[in-house]
Formats: sequence, C-alpha cells, structure tokens
Amino acid sequence: MTESSNSRSDNAAWQAARQWQARARQARPASNANGFKLILTWLMFGALMIVGTLIALLFLLVGWLMLPLVRHRMKKRMEQMRADQARNVGAGAAQPGHHRPHREQQVLEGDYQIKQ
Repeated sequence: MTESSNSRSDNAAWQAARQWQARARQARPASNANGFKLILTWLMFGALMIVGTLIALLFLLVGWLMLPLVRHRMKKRMEQMRADQARNVGAGAAQPGHHRPHREQQVLEGDYQIKQ
C-alpha cells in the first residue's frame, strides 16, 4: 500500500490534480459576501426582467396603434390596384385585337384564351 501511495505522489497527473485543487480553493470567494452577492444578483435579474417586459409591452402597444394606419394604406393601395385593373380592362375592350401581356403573366397554371 505504501508503494501505491508513493507512486501517486510521484505521478505527474496526481501532482497536476493537487495543483488544480489548490487553485480551486484559492479562487473560491469568501463565504460572508456570498449571500449578499446572491441577493444582489437576483434583484438585478428581476429588475432586468421587469424592464424587458415593459419594453415588450411598449412595442406591442406601438404595433397595435400602427394597425389602423397600415390598414388604411393597404386599403388605398388595393383601391389603386383595382382602378388600374379596371383601366386595363377598359383599354382592352377598346382594342379587340390587342393582347394583354400583363394579364397573361398573372396566369399561373393551365392554358387560357381570351374571348373576343
């Protein structure tokens, strides 16, 4: 048994392990300030969570307030598109031999022909 204990003390791995343990003991913080730091850390974490929640609520409210404005813009854009489409349909009726490439580009599938 004494030979194995001597070989352990001479072994480089055991020496490195003892050095690592000694460094770990020295790096350990003082026990009296540990509770204070823990409470302070939790208080900071809680404050950051509250601030983050308030910022998220602010963004949510801004988004809700912008919805009517975005809806109004989209409604205007749809009216403009419908007016442009009605103008294109009216122009096509005045020129019976004229093909409308814009409408043909909108066809996704199938083989369609324009009746005249």
